[in-house]
Amino acid sequence: MTAARARFTAPIRAGARFLLGLLLAAAVWEGAVILLGIRPHILPRLSEVLSAIALTPGAYRDGFLRTLAETLIGFVAGAGIGVLNGVAFFRAPVLRDMLFPIFVVSQTIPVIAFGALVVLWFGNTLMAKAVIAFYLTFFPVTVNTLLGLNAVDPRQVALLRSFGASGRQVLLRLQLPMALPQIFVALRLAASLSLVGAIVGEWFGDTTGIGVLLLQAMYNENVVALWAAILCSALLGTGFYALVALAERHIVFWGAEQ
Repeated sequence: MTAARARFTAPIRAGARFLLGLLLAAAVWEGAVILLGIRPHILPRLSEVLSAIALTPGAYRDGFLRTLAETLIGFVAGAGIGVLNGVAFFRAPVLRDMLFPIFVVSQTIPVIAFGALVVLWFGNTLMAKAVIAFYLTFFPVTVNTLLGLNAVDPRQVALLRSFGASGRQVLLRLQLPMALPQIFVALRLAASLSLVGAIVGEWFGDTTGIGVLLLQAMYNENVVALWAAILCSALLGTGFYALVALAERHIVFWGAEQ
């Protein structure tokens, strides 16, 4: 009963600490600007940034939701393909030797250059931004899935096989579960990378999104609006990361931090 209660209250305590940290950061931001006399063109007060968002809430709401959709699609697709790639490379070393170097080379292409190609292929659509988010997501998930599967103790595999387990049963009941902590390391990283990909994709042309808000604020030299877009991006990235961490706590409960 105590362990169950601890598992239930741990996310609540973590959420409370997170909110307390946000309030502290907000107070430091507002207080530092006032007490240190920081000029508004360098760092405006948080209250001014929030007021700018409140003046045009629709633009920030629509931009937030559009970037969220692009990020989610790219992240889910990248995570799924990454895990499948890792399993395929683990089960078929010849396939790994053939394709893995190509994956490595693909990641050396700057996202700006790749993004330009994607926009030419798909146009300025939501799907184009999701593809760019996918591009930054699938590779770390592939690598960590492969690392996690390779790290499984061969003696445990031999033990299962001695009881007549098939290769598929060994993969599903031992190797993938044991690789989950390593996979979630990549998923937490991918939560940030997919957001970066979505925002960069919006820079090639779009009508809404956090990336669009950033560009508009920069071209207009509106520092307050620029910080408002940065704040929206930070909130989206933090929330997305927190959801992945929460999923990890519930799925990989044996490896979750207490």
